[in-house]
Amino acid sequence: MTEQYQHRARKRFGQNFLHDAGVIDRILRSINAKSGDRMLEIGPGQGALTEGLLDSGAQLDVVELDKDLVPILNQQFADRSNFNLHQGDALKFDFNSLDAAPNSLRVVGNLPYNISTPLIFHLLSNAGLIRDMHFMLQKEVVERLAAGPGGGDWGRLSIMVQYHCRVEHLFNVGPGAFNPPPKVDSAIVRLVPHAILPHPAKDHRLLERVVREAFNQRRKTLRNTLKLLLSSAEIESAGVDGSLRPEQLDLAAFVRLADKLSDQLASKAEAN
Repeated sequence: MTEQYQHRARKRFGQNFLHDAGVIDRILRSINAKSGDRMLEIGPGQGALTEGLLDSGAQLDVVELDKDLVPILNQQFADRSNFNLHQGDALKFDFNSLDAAPNSLRVVGNLPYNISTPLIFHLLSNAGLIRDMHFMLQKEVVERLAAGPGGGDWGRLSIMVQYHCRVEHLFNVGPGAFNPPPKVDSAIVRLVPHAILPHPAKDHRLLERVVREAFNQRRKTLRNTLKLLLSSAEIESAGVDGSLRPEQLDLAAFVRLADKLSDQLASKAEAN
């Protein structure tokens, strides 16, 4: 048994190592890395995708949190001139340190469930650097990312990711593709940052605030959930029916509410 297979998956890191060659090949074909691409792999694990990405000729940086995996990855790949390993927490990683050109970084990762949402938000704060992202996530998270208004999956994650990106649910992956097998199905998602935002907000931080407040009590009407931010009259003047529940609104409507809040705050600041 080689050293590569002696590392045991750790629950605290949410590790489930991909081993199904057919699934690995399908993911690599979906990513379609090319020579000259700037790739960033988050959580390479035992290198299931890493080798194929390196074989493409792309320049690959990897970020791995588990110190015990670092020597295993270095043993396999350190002699490759297009491989560069960073040991650390992807949630704290400074993507600007890669000196990637705007809209050039291609991000890949089999993301543990416990960090997937905060990590996606961390990446979206650097969306200007990113060309596209391909992630393995829990299937239910991908369904939320790709959801449309009107259903139970539509919420803060859907809205804020779709504000920044086009979302494509590519295909599902069963538990048997991993070791150890997780208790849930997984899926591959592609996120492509918009070259031009379809619904730009005056202040995206206010959009985040409005969306967060609206969905904190998603069963209540907007006039109730947003009452500390906007009056019923202000909600109506944004072209939104205050008697609706938040999942009934599309992205454009949430942007109108955020812009109304931005106008109200600007008016108060001028009055003072």
